[in-house]
Amino acid sequence: MERELTLMAVHAHPDDEVLGTGGVFARYAEEGIRTVLVTCTNGEQGDGPGGVKPGDPGHDEAAVSALRLEELNDSVTHLGITHVELLGYRDSGMVGWEGNQARDAFANVPFEEAVGRLAALMEHYRPQVVVTYDENGNYGHPDHIQANRIALAAAEATGIPDKLYYTAVPRERVAELFAYLRSIGAGDEVEELPDDFGTPEELITTVVDVAPYVERKRKALRAHASQGENIFLLRMPEEIQHRALGYEAFVRHFDRVSGAEREDDLFDGLRDA
Repeated sequence: MERELTLMAVHAHPDDEVLGTGGVFARYAEEGIRTVLVTCTNGEQGDGPGGVKPGDPGHDEAAVSALRLEELNDSVTHLGITHVELLGYRDSGMVGWEGNQARDAFANVPFEEAVGRLAALMEHYRPQVVVTYDENGNYGHPDHIQANRIALAAAEATGIPDKLYYTAVPRERVAELFAYLRSIGAGDEVEELPDDFGTPEELITTVVDVAPYVERKRKALRAHASQGENIFLLRMPEEIQHRALGYEAFVRHFDRVSGAEREDDLFDGLRDA
C-alpha cells in the first residue's frame, strides 16, 4: 500500500512551529502533502496577559496555557497545517527557572512514556519526513532537548521515518543579517551574537525556499501575540522580515533514501519512491 507523503514536526511549545518550519508547513500543505504538528507542551511558562512573567504575581499557568493553545489554533490555520497533536506536558521553562523542578515538567516526565506516545503518532501517520531540534535543542532549552531525544527514540523504535532533520540557524547568514541591521541603524535591540551562535554553513544539508509563504509566517507569528515581546523579528523593518523568513535551513540527521548531498526539498528522493 502506497504511503501518503507526510511531514511531521516535533516541537516543544506553541509558537515554535513558525520560525523554523512555518514555511515548509505552508509550502508542503499547499502541495497536498499531509502536515502533522506535534506540540509537546502547553507553554505554561510563557508570558501572561500584560507581559506578566513566570514567578511574578498574577502569572496564572492555566490561563497562559489556555491562551497559548488558542493562539496555536490560529497560527496553524495560517500555515495550513492539517493535523495538530498535543502531548499536553507541562512547560519546563528556560534553564535555571523554577519550573525546571516540577515533576510533571516535560523535561522530567518518564522518558519511555513520552517516547511511546510519540511512537504511536508515528505509527498512525507514518511520516516519511520528521523534523525536530538538534541535540542541544538549538539553544539549550530543556524542552527542546527533550523533544529531540524523544523524536530520535521514537524514530528508531518504529523505523518509520525515511529522513529526519534538525532545524538550523545558518551562522554566516545570521551574522550578515545582524551586521546589515546595525549598518542601517535598525539593530538597537539586537545583542552581539556569540561566535558559536547558529550552525556553520558547511554542516547545513538543506535550504528550502519559502519566500512565497513569508506573509503566512508573519501572520502566524502575530497569532502568538501574548509572546510578542519575545518575537523581535516582528519589530524589524519589513525588508528584514522577508530576508529572515524567506528560507528555512536544516541538517539532515539520517536519510534512508538516495537523495542529493545538498537539497532544496525535504522530500528529495521520496516523491517517486
